[in-house]
Amino acid sequence: MLSKVVQDTINEQIKNELYSAYLYLSMSAYCEAANLHGCAHWMRVQSQEEVSHAMKFFEFVFDRGGRVMLQAIDQPPVDFKSPLDLFQQTLQHEQKVTAMINHIYELAAKENDYATQTFVQWFITEQVEEEKNASQILEQLKVIGDQPAALFMLDSYLGKRGD
Repeated sequence: MLSKVVQDTINEQIKNELYSAYLYLSMSAYCEAANLHGCAHWMRVQSQEEVSHAMKFFEFVFDRGGRVMLQAIDQPPVDFKSPLDLFQQTLQHEQKVTAMINHIYELAAKENDYATQTFVQWFITEQVEEEKNASQILEQLKVIGDQPAALFMLDSYLGKRGD
């Protein structure tokens, strides 16, 4: 059984994961409007991945005899300065999510909740990948600078995510 503090924290994380999905969907809409269809696709896939993360937490609460209580999700930003800005915000967001996941792990350790610690380990590993992917794209965009042909090539590459 989950302690109340762990259950409440996981419920908060469900909201945070759904916000992440909402954020990436908003970023996808921005990319579509900017005719960056590959980036838009990459962000939609990212959004779907975040929903699946929320559902992992959702199911875990039930598996542990807890109760899910959904919370309101804030509106994400809708405008970005550039693709570079978009991926800077993506990396910053993933770093924030990493801190949230680490907090859950620390709380579970404090509560001697070994099952939650084990469960959250998957997310800790996942966040390494999330930060790496965002960082790599960000670094590529920095190299690209103001070269439209290079941006087109990166956009085309990002459109292949999930293929």
